Amino acid sequence: MYVKVETERLAFIRFNQPKLRSEDYIHLRDAIHSDGDVQNIGRLTVLPSTYIGSPRHMHEYAQDAMTYVRNYGTPDLFITVTCNPKWTEIERELEPGQKPQDRHDIIARVFQQKLKVMMDVLTKYRVFGDTRCYMYSVEWQKRGLPHAHILIWLLNKLHSNEVDDIISAEIPDPVTDPRLHDIVTTQMVHGPCGALNPLSPCMADGKCTKRYPRPLVAETVTGNDGYPVYRRRSKEDNGRTIKVKVQNQEIEIGNEFIVPYCPLLSRIFETHANVESCHSAKSIKYLCKYVTKGSDMAVFGIASENVNDEISNFQMGRYVSTNEALWRLLSFQIHERYPTVVHLAVHLENGQRVYFTEANAAQRVERPPSTTLTSFFAMCESDPFAATLMYVEMPKYYTWNQSTKKFQRRKQGTPVPDWPQVFSTDALGRMYTVHPRNDECFYLRLLLVNVRGPKSFAHLKTVNGHQCQKNIKRIWWRNGVRRVC
Repeated sequence: MYVKVETERLAFIRFNQPKLRSEDYIHLRDAIHSDGDVQNIGRLTVLPSTYIGSPRHMHEYAQDAMTYVRNYGTPDLFITVTCNPKWTEIERELEPGQKPQDRHDIIARVFQQKLKVMMDVLTKYRVFGDTRCYMYSVEWQKRGLPHAHILIWLLNKLHSNEVDDIISAEIPDPVTDPRLHDIVTTQMVHGPCGALNPLSPCMADGKCTKRYPRPLVAETVTGNDGYPVYRRRSKEDNGRTIKVKVQNQEIEIGNEFIVPYCPLLSRIFETHANVESCHSAKSIKYLCKYVTKGSDMAVFGIASENVNDEISNFQMGRYVSTNEALWRLLSFQIHERYPTVVHLAVHLENGQRVYFTEANAAQRVERPPSTTLTSFFAMCESDPFAATLMYVEMPKYYTWNQSTKKFQRRKQGTPVPDWPQVFSTDALGRMYTVHPRNDECFYLRLLLVNVRGPKSFAHLKTVNGHQCQKNIKRIWWRNGVRRVC
């Protein structure tokens, strides 16, 4: 049923492409003035970024994540929480004779509520300290169970000597904490794999793809890839061991197969919750891996005639599990983040993107639409406080009104000293990326990163009262700052 719903949504986008075309304003203006033919302008089957799960949506999600890194550095904690089909909340709702895999609706609802509670524990109850920002992404295993990858940025960075206070990679004491011991031994043991079980699903070319078994060390040390090497004491160093069954044989394993966990979160949620202290941008790539990987799919030998048909490319043999279908039908969030990231347009003069129809194309030429960039210029002209800001700083103090296409001062937030009726929030701005081959727009973006309070495109090119007309990019790269042309 979800695939039917998705097909109808994509069909609406496909069949409305001729009615709602987009083109850069300068290209539309030139086309209208040259021959007045609007029949073949903007001919492209586009899947917009507003469609959740589309390649453009995933790309924007990854770029927004890097905005957090640019402002706050690398994340402090990387948490992976997986649905446990043996949760009491799931089992008590099953009818007699039913198994969890028979009721994916219950699994989706319970996991969504558990995930919401976990985010409250992490952010509102501050179990790891004050949270500066966070983001998470929900994915689905091939077996159907959902799991979430969560990134946490803490206000006070986690130091190496504090890792052992919140993260453990050892078997708990069964005498002093039998409940935690039972959770860890049933939920947080990897494999076993390697020489003990060469047929484990994680094995590839004779090695574990998850790098288990891990080395046994007496103290936690800093790793080379941004992840620490957690304390895993050996049996000779008073480390504990457990017995597990592998291929109908009982073997003894130690801390080398324990997945890092937080004792508090494990006690609360009683599920597989991997907690890692990370100081690397690789976690961003892992969380947003669908940017390059794409959605789960099974590709077979069908070629599309139109290579520009993004909707057909998106639909090609895509794999949708039952739980994902129910999750989408129930309108649960797949991605969530805080604080908000406002996208800021970057374009040359009269180069903004225009949405038009055949009927209003000529009208759009006469009155080009306002963008965040042109509105920023107007605010710098009329508002003294805006004239002190960089372009990316605008969303912190101003809101973007989508209907009027203008920036407005925020009415709530933290008051700014010496500026009455000016409030600041945690919102961040992100300028769209520009490829260096698009040289004029690329160097315009460089100027916007370094110039405060520009009032127009001409003002950006004005240095010491002289307006530069040519070779701005050569002067920029030769001197590193704006100089007289």
